[in-house]
Amino acid sequence: MDESKLRDDIVRLSRSLYDRGFSVGSAGNISAAVDDGLLITPTNSCLGFLDPDKISKLDRNGNHVSGAPPSKEIFLHRAFYETRPQTGAVVHLHSTFATALSCLSDTDPQDCIPPITPYVVMRVGTVKMVPYVRPGDPKAGDLIRGLKGSCAAVLLANHGPVVTGRDIFSAIYAAEELEETAKLLVILRRAPTRRLAPDQIQELKTAFGSH
Repeated sequence: MDESKLRDDIVRLSRSLYDRGFSVGSAGNISAAVDDGLLITPTNSCLGFLDPDKISKLDRNGNHVSGAPPSKEIFLHRAFYETRPQTGAVVHLHSTFATALSCLSDTDPQDCIPPITPYVVMRVGTVKMVPYVRPGDPKAGDLIRGLKGSCAAVLLANHGPVVTGRDIFSAIYAAEELEETAKLLVILRRAPTRRLAPDQIQELKTAFGSH
């Protein structure tokens, strides 16, 4: 994709997330791969008011080459690109309901988002919990690498979701789907809930691909 267009897409999609409450203040960060490195939203920037020319650019070795200083969560993003070669974009939000699940002590760390709808299976897949480290700690990248590319999305304990996709649009859509499913899970909490059966999940994976 043309880098200039990609910068504009990041600004437009980020503003949409901000306007709909998926991100508040300077929370959240988004990156997307380009031929010679990656673009990432600047540190302490607001997703609702990004300047395309100030979006940070890093080369393939992670060196900052242009734009404002990159998000302090760059370690998270780079770890996904390194371990999931199909990754074209990474979205990290502090969206309310997914973050709520990351704080609940009884959230299953091996399956944070149970398969209660077909679209969470199709767009997100299995979501695991990553142990808490402070925001911006390089150890977060090591924890992501420890998953060896097995998950397209994770919940950072007491922090929020990180979701990947093949491109900026699929990553944004998956992050939105994860948040909406997390909302359903909180609404349905303690109520008897019907999950998709293993054969139904396999049918979705066969028909639409697996994350």
